[in-house]
Amino acid sequence: MFAGLDGLRLSHWKAAQREDGVLVLAFDRAGESVNTFAQDVLIELDAVLERLALEPPKAVVVTSAKEKGFIAGADIREFAEFDAKGTIGDSIRRGQQVFQRLADLPCPTVAAIHGFCMGGGTEIALACNYRIASSDGSTRIGLPEVKLGIYPGWGGSVRLPRLVGAPAAFDMMLTGRTLSAKAARGIGLVDRVVEPALLLDAAATLALKGAQRPLRQRALGWATNTWPVRQLLAPQMVKQVSRKARKEHYPAPYALIETWRRTGGSTAQRLAAERKSVVRLAGTPTARNLTRVFFLQERLKALGGRHHGIGHVHVVGAGVMGGDIAAWSAYKGFEVTLQDREQPYIDKALARAQELFQKKVKDDAKRPDVAARLKSDLLGEGVGRADLVIEAIIEDTDAKRGLYTQVEPRLKADALLATNTSSIPIDGLAQGLARPAQFAGLHYFNPVALMPLVEIVRHPGMDEATQQRLAAFCKAIDKLPVPVAGTPGFLVNRLLFPYMLEAATAYAEGIPGPAIDRAAVRFGMPMGPIELIDTVGLDVASGVGRELAPYLGLQIPATLATPPEMGRRGKKDGQGLYAWEDGKAKKPELPKDYKAPDDLEDRLVLPLINEAVAALHDGVVADADLLDAGVIFGTGFAPFRGGPIQYVRETGVDAVLARLKVLQARHGDRFAPRPGWDNPALRGA
Repeated sequence: MFAGLDGLRLSHWKAAQREDGVLVLAFDRAGESVNTFAQDVLIELDAVLERLALEPPKAVVVTSAKEKGFIAGADIREFAEFDAKGTIGDSIRRGQQVFQRLADLPCPTVAAIHGFCMGGGTEIALACNYRIASSDGSTRIGLPEVKLGIYPGWGGSVRLPRLVGAPAAFDMMLTGRTLSAKAARGIGLVDRVVEPALLLDAAATLALKGAQRPLRQRALGWATNTWPVRQLLAPQMVKQVSRKARKEHYPAPYALIETWRRTGGSTAQRLAAERKSVVRLAGTPTARNLTRVFFLQERLKALGGRHHGIGHVHVVGAGVMGGDIAAWSAYKGFEVTLQDREQPYIDKALARAQELFQKKVKDDAKRPDVAARLKSDLLGEGVGRADLVIEAIIEDTDAKRGLYTQVEPRLKADALLATNTSSIPIDGLAQGLARPAQFAGLHYFNPVALMPLVEIVRHPGMDEATQQRLAAFCKAIDKLPVPVAGTPGFLVNRLLFPYMLEAATAYAEGIPGPAIDRAAVRFGMPMGPIELIDTVGLDVASGVGRELAPYLGLQIPATLATPPEMGRRGKKDGQGLYAWEDGKAKKPELPKDYKAPDDLEDRLVLPLINEAVAALHDGVVADADLLDAGVIFGTGFAPFRGGPIQYVRETGVDAVLARLKVLQARHGDRFAPRPGWDNPALRGA
């Protein structure tokens, strides 16, 4: 122990002085597997820094004593509690003050980073004189606060632009993207990158000898933060942000840019402006709902343990979904065999897989090993070796059952059989199986590489261990599992179908597609429903419609009533409801004087909300939080609104019912309130 810290009782920080006089201050939060900043952690650190300011060592290295990374950021659980108590301002102020005390130490300071370094972890590193990072692939540095509806509030938004220059700093803060150690070194965020085993020694050397930042980096940090340049760059940044996020939906990026644009002066003045802005953002519905979404995501992650017992995955069906499921599984480390009735289908899927590997596997030397995990298997020889067989053939009950009669007798005793059906009731598919306990739905969403959710579809004869193994498998491939009942459409498609159906109905009435899409995007959807229908494929949408419309008591408009002719199925053919070019919809311009119907947004969104209430009533998922999580991560439903049920809570049950009844009177009984509106969960009970 460093003599200057004698008498301090430390629970979360370990202080050890090296022979060279450098003090290593290691963060090891008590009772937690991951380092996060809670208030007691900051208070303890403040006491340490106060002592060090009075009796400084030769240098200080800040590092982590945890195997799992450097620092994950602030404790979001505690942050939510402070919001409820109205004391967020105090917590922001404390973090700023402690990190400024670190910045003011009269000795050199170095942050030694290994593994994840997020949010407050990056901010404490920025408060040090130097930063050194391990070259390990697990080392990622980022400021993801924007994903919680705020922005860095412990000095990060003040220090980062002056360190690396405004363009690189705002690219990090506005997107929440993380950087590898090499990329962080490239922009000047990190001063050195070394092998993990050398990290502490190299950090001590850097602290004692110092380092001169390249002139270009120093000049960039100064020049891009001057008053004239801030006035020039800020409008350009706003324009870029507006292409992806509306200010009324996501105010944080705009507030970050504006605070930086107008605030100069001393560090204390800039920290005060940062604090005031972040505290204001933290109290917005957007921040509260995005924080709620964070906890929903953590809950889904927790559903999957580590023990899935799956090493070999066999996929039957090399179409878009099956081929992409196989490729993603191989990318995530599983041995995969891919089967179809003809070799050209498999070859096409393998070619598409190579594109995925090229994009995702940055190390050229590792790419051949990843590709080798995915093997063509025309004859289905992998069935007998597989721990999990995923069926992804056409949406036809008889075809699927016929396949199961061939596959199931060849399975290992503990192997699981899953179907990727998007709408067929699982109960019916399970009939006739010898081992229904080991059968389930494993419903991925298109595109597999981008969509985070997988529905684990249950049926009465399914064993609980099957769900647990599949949830663990989903976790292993970086997907979020949500258990759902095996009723038609399960959760996501059941809710999405009325939304898409009403859009198709409005389109058939003559409302232009771009006007329909614009109304949905204005609500907060990531993509308009007409564009979505084309993206999914009119053939797929038509098939799902035939399955779900009778179950939900809905009429299908002519647009989706019959399967489209080949060449006009949507994005994949280059022509659907829109023409498509280079993967983008060519939407016709609306007349300048065109005015969409006043109730168009309600017509699109409320059928989805109405069906969400009915799905909760029917027990499709266990509770309202799982429903909101499934819909957000499965459809992209406006995250800032917190999910369909949260939307009802915030809008008010009576207000939503009144709007539904207005639509019912104008447009018909398809808008009649579905069962479940008396559920106490809708009022937050």
